[in-house]
Amino acid sequence: MSVFKDIEEAREYFKGEKFATSAGMHIDEVTDDYVICSVTIDDKHRNALGGVMGGAIFTLADFAFAVLVNNIHRPSVAQQISINYLNAPKGETMIAKAVCKKDGRNSTVVNVDVYDENDRAIAQFVGTGFKLTPKN
Repeated sequence: MSVFKDIEEAREYFKGEKFATSAGMHIDEVTDDYVICSVTIDDKHRNALGGVMGGAIFTLADFAFAVLVNNIHRPSVAQQISINYLNAPKGETMIAKAVCKKDGRNSTVVNVDVYDENDRAIAQFVGTGFKLTPKN
């Protein structure tokens, strides 16, 4: 069961996520089972060699992870994260799809696949979210 009643509530909540939103990250879909976020690549996402900065890829994956774990249980925070960079993105858009692999009593394990608009695999991210006790 989702914490957010709809995508607009999720977008409103994550307006407070200044780093990701100021970098152009968007929430595209929120369901009980998965979240999709995306970003249009521009100059601010590029490194000195002209490629997409690893931090931009990580931020997109981390944002999708955050939306999903907080849709499962709010508030949740990252406890452990790992990422494997697979390929450089081609094109103008990166997409991240977060899927819950395990929803436990105190933690949630999420896989995030990042790909470009041509379905080229860019990164594989695995995160464990820790469920905080909500403040009353």
